[in-house]
Amino acid sequence: MHTRICVIGAGPSGITALKNLLDEGLDAVAYDRQEDVGGNWIFSDKEGHSSVFETTHIISSRTLSQYEDFTFDEFDPDTPDYPSHDHLRRYFQAYARRFGLYDHIEFRTEVVHCTRHGDRDWEVTLRRNGREWQERFTHLVVCNGHHWDPRWPDYPGEFAGAYLHAHQYKRAAPFAGRRILVIGGGNSACDVAVETSRVSAFTAISWRRGYRILPKFIMGKPSDVVGEKLAWLPIPIRARLSDFIIRVLQGPNELYGLPPVDVRFGQTHPTINDELLYRIRHGKVHPRPDVARFEGYKVHFKDGRVEEYDTVIACTGYRISHPFFDKSFIDYSEGPVPLYLRMMHPDYEDLYFIGLFQPLGCIWPGAELQSKIMAREIAGKWQRPADIRRRIERELKRPHYRQLDTPRHTITVDYHLFRRQLLRHLPKDYRRSSLSSS
Repeated sequence: MHTRICVIGAGPSGITALKNLLDEGLDAVAYDRQEDVGGNWIFSDKEGHSSVFETTHIISSRTLSQYEDFTFDEFDPDTPDYPSHDHLRRYFQAYARRFGLYDHIEFRTEVVHCTRHGDRDWEVTLRRNGREWQERFTHLVVCNGHHWDPRWPDYPGEFAGAYLHAHQYKRAAPFAGRRILVIGGGNSACDVAVETSRVSAFTAISWRRGYRILPKFIMGKPSDVVGEKLAWLPIPIRARLSDFIIRVLQGPNELYGLPPVDVRFGQTHPTINDELLYRIRHGKVHPRPDVARFEGYKVHFKDGRVEEYDTVIACTGYRISHPFFDKSFIDYSEGPVPLYLRMMHPDYEDLYFIGLFQPLGCIWPGAELQSKIMAREIAGKWQRPADIRRRIERELKRPHYRQLDTPRHTITVDYHLFRRQLLRHLPKDYRRSSLSSS
């Protein structure tokens, strides 16, 4: 049977998946709902499009956030340490042009449903301009991302003002003069709090627990580049050392009126932000504890404080979502994600998930390595282990970090350790060149 591969999505993971499949001479086509390459790095005011904010810059540095097949130096030697969303959009589109991907991508096309038929056959229902039709493929490569389906908090009562999710937030200007409560302590929450505080009448940020705030620079170098120097250490030692460095640089959270950090480094995702603590100490962002309940425009906090707001922005993360699969077939929204190397299904050798992991760093360098392994397997140059199910169980029982038991922490990996694991499945010559460039 002729091999024909469907790639779902043309974001950062989708384009490297497509590129590596084509490199192996395979017949592959990618489908994407948007009008160009870039996924959520294409800024848009449209609420239905899950895009970055107007002011978003990447939180990992250029050094550890690039494809090895097309580096930032090849694209633009003047790329800053932390590129903007527009710089990244242009980088992804340049990547697609460099490797001739546009001829193999169908834009403004939604993957509606995927159904398995027999042992080597997928029926994919597609929709464009209101018209639906079906195509048959031998392989399915899922690259639809995991930062687009909002996860809402659940608080008693109802809020009478504007209540929105970070998914709907695009820019600060519409919130000028408002009293705003931002819920959450992750990267999006801290960015929204900082940006709205520039124009709002009052901005507060509510945390249910303590979060680590990491600076973008340490001793003049990007913090992840400094952290890379410690990558040879075992994770527990590296975690303790990283925690010590951050406490020396920032001091304890209590100095800023924030809840103390009561978990070890790596048990939750750290937040990368240089401005939040500055804005707090300058009286522009006001720390608040967890919300107890809503009552009209009033917000009752767990410390007994009651305040009125006209806007609440919930920056409470996203669900892992694959709406084109029946939930009885695949549903990773709540529990563990049982995939070998975070990409291979134990039962279906013709189904891959690229980029379905969350490193303490950037996703797409790992997605590039996953794509190379996938393409080599489909081309017959690599064979998955026979005991894949046992290996999956071992990966789930022995994660890189023992994180809190929440849906947000089901796909976390250590950037450097995961990279080394993937490289072991690639040819030695590629492994040597890759390690020497890192």
